[in-house]
Amino acid sequence: MNVKFRLVGALLITAAALPAAAQDKIIVGNTGAGSPLQWPAYAGIAKGFFRAAGVELDMIPMPSSAAGMQQLSSGSTHINSSGLVDAIRAVDKGAPVRLIRTEVRRSPYEVYAQKSIKSFADLKNKTVMIGGVKDITRIYFEQVATANGLKPGDYDYIFAGATASRYAALASGSIAATIITSPFNFRAAAEGYTKLGSSVEASRGFPFSGYSTNLEWAKKNPKAIAGFFSAYAKGVDWLYDPVNRAEAVEIMVKASKAEAAEVDKTYDFFLGLKLWDRVEDVIDFLKKEGEIDGPTDLARYFDASLVPKPQ
Repeated sequence: MNVKFRLVGALLITAAALPAAAQDKIIVGNTGAGSPLQWPAYAGIAKGFFRAAGVELDMIPMPSSAAGMQQLSSGSTHINSSGLVDAIRAVDKGAPVRLIRTEVRRSPYEVYAQKSIKSFADLKNKTVMIGGVKDITRIYFEQVATANGLKPGDYDYIFAGATASRYAALASGSIAATIITSPFNFRAAAEGYTKLGSSVEASRGFPFSGYSTNLEWAKKNPKAIAGFFSAYAKGVDWLYDPVNRAEAVEIMVKASKAEAAEVDKTYDFFLGLKLWDRVEDVIDFLKKEGEIDGPTDLARYFDASLVPKPQ
């Protein structure tokens, strides 16, 4: 055998034996398991966007948004998806966390009640379930209820952090009403529960959720954060392309264990709201308005080293 061929063969064998490039593992806390609110992340995982960006996501369910922020503050998770109110409160109280981007820019919640209840007035002196006493679902519920003539104090609260748990309580008959998001709102409608209103009607312009990071981890892992941003943006773009609808539904059915018909309706509902934050839309708008001169590539506008450091 020619020496040159022997050398090439040896190099090929050596390359095949080498381990794949190491991925930066990111532990991501999410409220509940398999929520369609994290659809861009699940799409990015399924389509290999995160792997291509050098990161691996480990999606960990949390019982509530507030509990997720506690885990992030302790360093048990690296990045957390939560209601913006919980992240802002955590920073205000001195927790070692910072917001790094918004996630969902409009509220996708709807209020459903028992079949015997026909209006918000019927909820007076009854029990309503929300996510928590300081949860963003309380803000949304009270906005919708107040707009319909029912003020705080006219009803009693009990709490469950995830939409799935709140729907289960409604289905059991143990509460009069609750506030839920997809796909459980479609399930409630199919079962004949009364829809009293939607939070988007009363909270336009009020962002819902965002991603936060643990500062200590962020200081040591700027490449992982940059990879997360890049892959997540690709996940959003991929979801907004209607060509990918069938595959997107398949991905979320697998992640959420929900019925395909419910996930299909959720796709229309969420895309109709333009639910997920897309920084590129702002950049493109400013470009069209002539307010920026250079390239519109997202990487030009995000520098992971700018994540705020503790004072």
